[in-house]
Formats: sequence, structure tokens, C-alpha cells
Amino acid sequence: MASVEQITVEPDEAGLRLDRWFKLHYPGLGFGHLQKLLRSGQVRVDGGRAKSDTRIAPGQVIRIPPIDSDAKASGPLTANTMRNRQDDDVLAQMLLHQDDKVIVFNKPAGLAVQGGSGVARHVDQMLEAWRNKKGEKPRLVHRLDRDTSGVLVVAKTRGAAVALTKAFRERDTKKTYWALVKGVPNPREGRISTYLVKEQTPDGDRMRVAKHGDEGADHALSHYRIIDQVGQQFTWLEMEPYTGRTHQLRVHAAHIGHPILGDPKYFEHDTNWEFPGGVQKRLHLHARRIVIPHPDGGVVDQSAPLPPHMVQTWNLFGFDEAEGDA
Repeated sequence: MASVEQITVEPDEAGLRLDRWFKLHYPGLGFGHLQKLLRSGQVRVDGGRAKSDTRIAPGQVIRIPPIDSDAKASGPLTANTMRNRQDDDVLAQMLLHQDDKVIVFNKPAGLAVQGGSGVARHVDQMLEAWRNKKGEKPRLVHRLDRDTSGVLVVAKTRGAAVALTKAFRERDTKKTYWALVKGVPNPREGRISTYLVKEQTPDGDRMRVAKHGDEGADHALSHYRIIDQVGQQFTWLEMEPYTGRTHQLRVHAAHIGHPILGDPKYFEHDTNWEFPGGVQKRLHLHARRIVIPHPDGGVVDQSAPLPPHMVQTWNLFGFDEAEGDA
């Protein structure tokens, strides 16, 4: 039986009208039905009555009375649409590929891969729901940043984990990312080679470019090419990390003077710069494709569709996804 839900407004929903918020989350809920719920006080914002034109703010809690499941959104996963679903359901909606040895997910932006401070839910924890008949839990073999979306490979058995981990370690994998960056890199295709070192900051771990020989510094190598651009303002980049350092592509993009839009750690700009209208202030970095040797021979070759916030930006700028895959 359906129950009352309490849903917290996300940062990227700031300023939305309440009726618009319902249209996004409960597309099957009719306008008349919503008005009835509002008039009777069954829908509340932070415990108080609200109207359809009420503007909502991040962190506010919306009380949702029992609503027919057919009214709920069944589209792409977001932090909100994941919140009230069982782990098994969320994993099933993320699934791109599964066989006897390998699982490939399309990880939503905002979902952590592993636990840490302030992380209430993460993929590693959710995989408990997919233990097999022998009691084996699927194993992570690589990571994506919390705010990076896209292809995530998981091993179903211990043997597969060994083989896949080896493939990542020996760089037998081909990982392709899509990013939206500020400005236009020159040349249009190139390589970025630096040393990176991790440092502690009040906002958590941060990577910085270091010198060869610095304590704790590791070599990092990335390749990039321009797919499309919006004048001289923004560029759609294809990026390939040859090494697998923490935040590597984000640091490398910033290092060449073209940081990834929405990056809270590495996007630094002057006070006159304004975020483009219609573009959500979220990290525009997506693990588009992975090609990796399968433990039983052959390859796993999987691509992940863009997350909703990047689909919105791509549509706004007139980018054609097919051009990136060509």
C-alpha cells in the first residue's frame, strides 16, 4: 500500500514552481487532482500549506500523500527518483549489460560508488542486494567520481574481479568520456601529461599538478579531441584517460585552462563570468563508453546514455550525440 513520502528539494530545482516540480516527478498526476491535494492540505512544503505557484528552494521538504504509482516518473534516475526505491530496483534501472561474469551499469550523477564521510547510499552497499546463490556479492573493479555519470564495470565472481582489475591495471581498457568545458582548447586534439599529487583541503581531497619527483606524485596522461563547440565559449570534448588517477580529467581540463562546467573543485573563474542560462550547475563529465577484455575472451563494449542534466545542455546547444560516437 502506498504511503506518505517526504522528498527533499534538490539544488538544481531551486526556484521551480511547485506545480512544475510535480509535473517532473509525477507526470501522470492531473492538474485538477494536484489542486485538490493542495486545497485539502495533503501536499505541504516544510509542514505548511502551499499553492501551485509556490516557488521551492533547495533543502525544503515536500510532503507527498499516497499517489497512484502510475503517476510517478519512470524516466532517468536522479538523486530524487532513487531516494524511495529499493536497491534492487535502482540497480536494475542502471543496468546496461549482464552476463555470467560481468555487469555494466550506467551510474547516475550524484550517486557515490563507495562509502565515505557524508555518504548515506552508494553502489558498493547496494550490490548486497545482488548476491548470488553462493552468497557472492558483485565486486567493484574501478571507480567513478560521485558527480561523474556513466559506465561502471562490476565483476560477478572472484575470478572475474581478478581478470578485470588486471585489465585496468595494465591499461588494456579503452575509456571514453564526454565533457563540456569553458572556452576552446588549442590545438583541437592533443595530449596532457602531468604529475598529480593528492592534498587535504577543508572541502575534502583535492588533486594538484606537481613536479616529477615530488613526494606522492604520480604521472597522469590524458588525450582529448574537440567534437563540437559553441562559438569560442564552450566546447564538447572527448577525453580519454590513459592512466587512472583521482579526478584526472577534471584536473587536466583545468590545467590547460578549460575547466569542466559545473566542477565544484576545479572550475575557477573571474567574478564577471556567468554560468550560461538553461544549463544546470552540475558537473558535465560523463563516462560514455568502455571497451575491456572479457574474462572469458572477447571484449565488453558498452556505451551509456547521457544523464538528464547533460541531455538538457546538449539540446540547448544543438549538439548531436551521433557526432560524438562517429
